[in-house]
Amino acid sequence: MAAVCTVANVDNEGKVQIRTLVLRNVDDDLAIFINATSPKWTALQNTFSVQTYWPSVSLQYRLQVSSVQIEKELVHDSWQMRPDVPKRMDWLYQQHRGQSSTVDSRQALLDLLDEVSLPEPLSAPEHASGLRLLPHEIERLDLSQDNGVHDRRRYRLIQDQWTVTTLVP
Repeated sequence: MAAVCTVANVDNEGKVQIRTLVLRNVDDDLAIFINATSPKWTALQNTFSVQTYWPSVSLQYRLQVSSVQIEKELVHDSWQMRPDVPKRMDWLYQQHRGQSSTVDSRQALLDLLDEVSLPEPLSAPEHASGLRLLPHEIERLDLSQDNGVHDRRRYRLIQDQWTVTTLVP
């Protein structure tokens, strides 16, 4: 579960959006890679929330983060390590339909995917993007206490210093 996170934000219509994304480590920063054709791209340009849960050690982390776009060269290098189908999907977004657009059916989607032409040499499309996640607040909830009382702490970044506060779970 450490490789995925849940991202929550409020969209342009005021609706809460929650989604699961792959969480990456980029130069000691947490990061997510997404396609800029996705509606979430614009929504995640500001402050939003990220949650991870690690069931093997019974830990939950909730982060309030801001984001900074990852350098294109790093995105393109990382993109080469993606599995084949996600690479084709990125090119589908570029050539046919943006992410979250509608199609007539699943079969229509698969047909579109078959029509994708990949460049030679294979490279990332223009809209392949990523965001570094810069936490300014982290809540850690440890559910594994022997006495049954969860250990909950909040860490806040204030003037380049992390402060910690114990919270009632």
